[in-house]
Amino acid sequence: MARPPPRATTLRGVHVAHLSLTDFRSYASVELGLEPGVTAFVGPNGQGKTNLVEALGYVASHSSHRVANDAPLVRQGAGRAVVRCAVHRDERRALVELEINPGKANRARLNRSPVSRPREVVGLLRTVLFAPEDLALVKGDPSERRRFLDDLLVARAPRFAAVRADYDRVLKQRGALLRAAAQARRGARGARRAESDTAFAAAGAGDVLSTLEVWDAHLARHGAALLRARLDLVEALRPLVAGAYSSLAPSSGAATLDYRSTLSTGGDDPEGEEPGGHGSSDAHTLSTGLGKTLEEQLRERLLEVRAAELERGVTLVGPHRDDLVLGLGDLPARGYASHGESWSFALALRLAAYDLLRADGGDPVLILDDVFAELDTQRRRRLAEIVASAEQVLITAAVPDDVPGELVGARFDVTEGSVSRVR
Repeated sequence: MARPPPRATTLRGVHVAHLSLTDFRSYASVELGLEPGVTAFVGPNGQGKTNLVEALGYVASHSSHRVANDAPLVRQGAGRAVVRCAVHRDERRALVELEINPGKANRARLNRSPVSRPREVVGLLRTVLFAPEDLALVKGDPSERRRFLDDLLVARAPRFAAVRADYDRVLKQRGALLRAAAQARRGARGARRAESDTAFAAAGAGDVLSTLEVWDAHLARHGAALLRARLDLVEALRPLVAGAYSSLAPSSGAATLDYRSTLSTGGDDPEGEEPGGHGSSDAHTLSTGLGKTLEEQLRERLLEVRAAELERGVTLVGPHRDDLVLGLGDLPARGYASHGESWSFALALRLAAYDLLRADGGDPVLILDDVFAELDTQRRRRLAEIVASAEQVLITAAVPDDVPGELVGARFDVTEGSVSRVR
């Protein structure tokens, strides 16, 4: 993998100059001054190190790498949490403030002025976060890999936050309609032993099919936009992931990426296939298939699986059921890669994301959350050498020896929720 050029005298990347937390996780209140270069947060596990970097990741993506919802982010007994950070990019400065309100709408401010929607501040801070949870990118369910792609899409172009939200909204509404239809259909069968759509309509659900056509159009439109963006992203990631993996594990097989779409798999969950096997897709294949657009292909596939959807009460076709297939040589990484190979692949995905964001303009903030303790000596050294040139690197570690010598810089000790600078 081609490495970034040496850091210029004038800062070209993004860095966080100050972090302020109120009632976030274990912190009632904390104020931290930060600077470019390497900063390590060192202390025993369970003392609050990860909470600090998690807060910055939340500002960047409006989600946590540790939990699926916002409630655990608010300190016990508090009604809300507030995260503020001063973001510097070149000569520009921005103060971003997020108010986290579990069960209610979150709020955001930019330079102390409210914004109408929190996602308006997405993109002001860009981070790439490495964490032990990243093993799920290789070993976990397709949802983990879909999230990786979509989070990277939003980081590169914040407008995709709206695309993603629109698709999720339509999917939710369409799913509710299908569930109601399936329940009505089962009721009709129980009463009449009827199996046909004619009997289903006679049971009082005749409006479902016409309403479903409307939601099909919405799902196909928003789904095509999301699918197109993912396909293009996978094409951009392929060489970067291959190069990063080769740098981290030169003796292993080549790392490959394939995108498996339900346009090709017949609506079943696209899991368990080998790279390059049935269901693997790319932008060219899907976009030129029979001369039809992605939107047209999605609408056709929705019609083809309609009977199954009405039977099962779920949406079977769309980006929400696709997968990013990771391969090592001729085998899928999931289920075949060793622990070390899985770690290298997960790191390669994050490094590729970092290189893409940097190529877009400006270094993102690199966050390495308790990663080095998971790596053997060789991988630890190689990762340290790769990230050393980043504009700002934030590291958490249980003991000072977990921080490689190539990444010496500022250090904060974290003990029982107290954060103090020692270097």
